[in-house]
Amino acid sequence: MDKAELDKQINEAIMEMAKDPHNPEGYHKLAQLYLQQEDYTKVMSVLESLLAIQPDDIQALVGMGTMWFYEKDFRKSLSYYNKALEINPKNFLIYYNIGNVFAEWKNFPKALFYYNRAIDLNSTNPEIYNAIALLYADFEDYVESKAYYEKALSLDPENLTALIDMGNVCFKLYDYETALVLYKKVFSLNPDNKIVAICIGNTLTLMKQREQAYNYFEKALSMEGDNYKAYICYAIALSEFKEYNMAEEMYKRAINLNPKAKNAYELLGNLYTNYNRIDLAMNMYKEALHNVPNDPEVYMLLGNAHYLDGDIEKAIASYRSSINIEPENDEYKLVYTQVLEEYIDKKRNGELETA
Repeated sequence: MDKAELDKQINEAIMEMAKDPHNPEGYHKLAQLYLQQEDYTKVMSVLESLLAIQPDDIQALVGMGTMWFYEKDFRKSLSYYNKALEINPKNFLIYYNIGNVFAEWKNFPKALFYYNRAIDLNSTNPEIYNAIALLYADFEDYVESKAYYEKALSLDPENLTALIDMGNVCFKLYDYETALVLYKKVFSLNPDNKIVAICIGNTLTLMKQREQAYNYFEKALSMEGDNYKAYICYAIALSEFKEYNMAEEMYKRAINLNPKAKNAYELLGNLYTNYNRIDLAMNMYKEALHNVPNDPEVYMLLGNAHYLDGDIEKAIASYRSSINIEPENDEYKLVYTQVLEEYIDKKRNGELETA
């Protein structure tokens, strides 16, 4: 529906509501039209008006809960869902939505409880199984996650969410063959999916299928959309196949495309470190810190580069910056402690010049 037609229907719905202000269908219709217009403030205003005259309207309560969910105000979202649940405790969608709220709060037991209650009421909805699978994946139980994606796909074999996410889970389980099958099925259903083309390229890289991997990265680069991730993944693949000069060029393309992002600087710095161009590596890490000044990981990488360059004092200073930013990170503290102890021992043994 084009904008003119949508505006026309909105005006007609407003007139209908004015004629019959106590008819909830008019409010629902207008809210749906504003939703199509992506005017979420007006959606909420219409639903609030409806709830003012009919506080037990389930559709309006669930709609308000969903609006607040997308606004990331999960407490308000939950309050509306709970009101809806009091009115209709047999509605699977309400339980599903409450499960989503607890999943956002990383409350695994409660999220699982509400998802399972939704299944009790509607055992054939694949999206509930997808949600449970994603919940398990968030808590890094990939085996259980895979089982739920399989259930979702048994109900809907062409469910794109399940196909992509199960592919990602198989990838994390190092089952690259299954991941590739799933990604390729998505790509056959949606051949313009840039992200899936990149996923296929990444998977083929790890399967050591060089030319096929490059082919999918080239496909991704030819599609519409941001190429930053495609350049980076292509560069990683080129590095994997020891084509370092081409990898360097890809990272530089990513940097030119998005000079404010840190990833390409960081990864190019790692590439330079790997073939002992420490001076260039340090320049990349410093550029990353210029754009993201409080990133503890980049400070660690810069510290490593200083250490490899033989400047232990600067390495210690960089490691200390990491710890100052993220004081609870045990890995950072361990590296810092080891290098500091090495520095002290060398000082005591006269191996370092005294300033």
